[in-house]
Amino acid sequence: MKDDNVVSVKDIVKTYSETKVPVKALRGVSVDIGQGEFTAIVGPSGSGKTTLLNIIGGLDRPTQGTVVVNGTDISTLSDNQLIDFRKNNIGFVFQSYNLIPVLTARENVEFVMLLQDQPKVKRDARTKELLDAVGLADRMDNRPAELSGGQQQRVAVARALAPKPSFILADEPTANLDSKSTSNLLDMMARLNSEENMTFIFSTHDQRVIDRARRVITIEDGKVLSDQWV
Repeated sequence: MKDDNVVSVKDIVKTYSETKVPVKALRGVSVDIGQGEFTAIVGPSGSGKTTLLNIIGGLDRPTQGTVVVNGTDISTLSDNQLIDFRKNNIGFVFQSYNLIPVLTARENVEFVMLLQDQPKVKRDARTKELLDAVGLADRMDNRPAELSGGQQQRVAVARALAPKPSFILADEPTANLDSKSTSNLLDMMARLNSEENMTFIFSTHDQRVIDRARRVITIEDGKVLSDQWV
C-alpha cells in the first residue's frame, strides 16, 4: 500500500452462502483509495458496489482477500477490535440518515465523541464547529422529525465528521433528497474535500454524484469493469 493510500483492498471475494445457491457478490476486486480522493463506486443494482463499500468500512467481512485501512488489515481484527477501529477511523453516511430520533441534531453529532470518551469541552466545541460548517447552527436543538430530509443528511455528515475519521463512506447519500438538497449536500462535501482534504468514497447510481466525482470506479457482476479519473 502506498503511503498516501487510506484504503487498499486486494483480491476481495465475497460469497453469500446463506441462500440455496451461493451468491458471489465480489469476484477478486482490488482497489486503492488515496488521501483526499472524491471517488464514486458505481454500477447497477446487484453489481456489488454496496458490498464493496461495506467491506471497506468493516461492516461486512470478505470471504477472501485483504482490506488494509490506515496500515491495518481490518479483515484480521476481532469483532470488538473492528468496532473500536471503525469508531476511530471511519465515518459513515447512509441514504436513510440513521439519526437517533429522540436526540437533537447537537446530540446526534456528539454521540460518537461520547463513545470515544472525549471531554465535554472538546465535544461541545467540535459539535458547534461542524453544525456551523453544514449550515445548521440555528437548528442544533431540533430533533430529526423537525428537520427536512436535506437537513437530516447534513446532520448525518456532521456526525460522520465528528470523530475526525480518515475518510467518509457514503452509501447512496442522495437517494432520498430532492435536486436542491442534493446540490447543497454535494457542494458541502466538495468544500470539505478541497478545504480539509477529507476523503469521500461514494456508492451511488445517482448521476448528480457521479458528475461531481473526480474518480469513477465501475463495478459489474462483482468485478471492476473500469477505473477512470475524470
